[in-house]
Amino acid sequence: MMYPAIEPYAHGRLDAGHGHQVYWELCGNPAGRPVVFLHGGPGAGCSPAHRRLFDPERYKILLFDQRGCGRSTPSACIDHNTTWDLVADIERLRSEVLGAEQMVVFGGSWGSTLALAYAEAHPDRVRALIVRGIFLLRRAELLWFYQEGASWLFPDLWEKYQAPIPEAERGDMMAAYRLRLTGEDPQTQLEAAHAWTQWESNTITLLPDPAHQQAHTEDAAALAFARIENHYFVHAGFMDEGQLLRDAHRLADIPGVIVQGRYDVCTPARSAWALHKAWPRADFHLVPDAGHAFDEPGILARLLAATDHYARD
Repeated sequence: MMYPAIEPYAHGRLDAGHGHQVYWELCGNPAGRPVVFLHGGPGAGCSPAHRRLFDPERYKILLFDQRGCGRSTPSACIDHNTTWDLVADIERLRSEVLGAEQMVVFGGSWGSTLALAYAEAHPDRVRALIVRGIFLLRRAELLWFYQEGASWLFPDLWEKYQAPIPEAERGDMMAAYRLRLTGEDPQTQLEAAHAWTQWESNTITLLPDPAHQQAHTEDAAALAFARIENHYFVHAGFMDEGQLLRDAHRLADIPGVIVQGRYDVCTPARSAWALHKAWPRADFHLVPDAGHAFDEPGILARLLAATDHYARD
């Protein structure tokens, strides 16, 4: 069970340049162990539930909405919005807001990608790394979920995902969506945004979950999620192919935990297994009865055990 609901004791905005204002909040114990939570998407934003993954008596918890989403502005902005812009934002938030030399870094799904990118760039700043739903943003992973692979498991939902795209353009679904998500017609943008978002929202759990299916259903949230996510994916995460595994040796001195659902369709277990092999110091947990979402019982139990452990170790 997650920790009780809490409210921030401080919040503000980081001026990240080029018009970006990044919303941040601090929760828990101001004198506690510093931890940063990195949300998924990219483009999803934080929720109050994310605060509840950490013991508020023992952690000083930093959460922030990444560029262009959640409470950060301008909404759905993809200009000056790359993995390395976000890594720079994390480093400034660590220094200027969290005020910590080192911190625990927690990320799931795209948040795991960003956590790994940050940890490989700044290993001396990471006390421990907790990642789940491992997404290494390799081309094969993107094609599995957005071109062909997961479509074989969810043909009914895939048909809805394909619906906004003419048959002649379906050979490259990510590129076809980009044309619509960045086009001039607002109605076309929203149609594409909702179709893109619902594809993920309906495949994220092992069993159908109405709460997840309703995520990002408001127009602004759907557009930010789809537009930013697609922007990152058509640009291969602004990384070299396989970069996170290539540079995993930089994690060698960082303790951590990898949590992965066996039946995760969004980010299949093969990537978590590859990270486990490349980063043997981390504890590896393959949850036998779970999909992708952080709040599925088996995954949640492992994550809470991990945050509990690194609150004291």
